[in-house]
Amino acid sequence: MKTGKTFADLAIGMSVAIENTVSEQDVIDFARVSGDHNPLHMDEDYARTTQFKGRIAHGALSASYISAILGNDLPGPGAVFMELNLKFVRPVRIGDTVTSTAEVIEMIERGYRVRLAVKGEVDGKVAMKGEALVMVPSGLAE
Repeated sequence: MKTGKTFADLAIGMSVAIENTVSEQDVIDFARVSGDHNPLHMDEDYARTTQFKGRIAHGALSASYISAILGNDLPGPGAVFMELNLKFVRPVRIGDTVTSTAEVIEMIERGYRVRLAVKGEVDGKVAMKGEALVMVPSGLAE
């Protein structure tokens, strides 16, 4: 079983980036799991009549890529997601490859919490950006 980083393992500036290409099936599956069947995501004819001129992926689907980094890599297994603040800057479309990044920007010893700058980019342009706060195991002998 993979183990995550502890507070003692982490340092400001550590970062991880992952890539995900949004597929039609991802959008369908996310709608099914979340219950969000907004026609902006599901109906091309409807979506063409909007300011986006076509379907876009759920913002929360893009945000879930940040969750994947935090739960799998930085800090990884054992981390507890406490807070996420995201601003969505531009839409993500089916077929886009999202490069999601999390970087440690603050270490809070009390409670063993870590604040990370997070973002998602498509073709080098920011689609979402913000911060996450996670609690991690101390790494100290109990």
